[in-house]
Amino acid sequence: MPASNVTVVTHPLVQHKLTLMRDAGTASSKFRILLREIGLLLTYEICRDLETELVEITTPLETYMAPRLEGKKLCFISILRAGNGLVDGMLDLVPSARVGHIGLYRDPRSLVPIEYYMKLPDQIEERLCICVDPMLATGNSAVAAVHRLKDAGAKRIKFVCLLAAPAGIENFSAAHPDVPILTASIDRGLNDHAYIVPGLGDAGDRMYGTK
Repeated sequence: MPASNVTVVTHPLVQHKLTLMRDAGTASSKFRILLREIGLLLTYEICRDLETELVEITTPLETYMAPRLEGKKLCFISILRAGNGLVDGMLDLVPSARVGHIGLYRDPRSLVPIEYYMKLPDQIEERLCICVDPMLATGNSAVAAVHRLKDAGAKRIKFVCLLAAPAGIENFSAAHPDVPILTASIDRGLNDHAYIVPGLGDAGDRMYGTK
């Protein structure tokens, strides 16, 4: 059973596309397309509880009070570099969203995340921030990114990933119990190199054809 702050998206389309992405024979070009498509589908789920307000519009037939999104435009925060693949699909669904970037890389020995870049939209404290990284493995990078968001003033944060490991969920939830997690799968665990297994490999390398 996932933790109470974790939602697993079991929609057949999401699971089908994820299976294709797991396949080592899937080319980088196809992998990028699938990641973008899943990004759109996961955004649909994470935005289910967005607040709306009623506004008066005129249809071709009459005046009508209709719902529209309320408040500041939401913000997608990509944890570089692989987060960009999901954000592309998210923007397909919410093109008016603001986008921020946090650059982190994982030290291969200590597994500690090291920040090298951060650029966020203004009025971050008034926006819903959806932080995005395809993998929640150890959770260290996600924990660090959300800490930086909170330091910058963000008050409403959600985290979206493609795959999560139990250890990553535990680490993230301990550090940020107030931040809900949405994922397409909770995989078995981590290997000796802290990669998610069965997983799909390194998402950034799969996207861009690097090693």
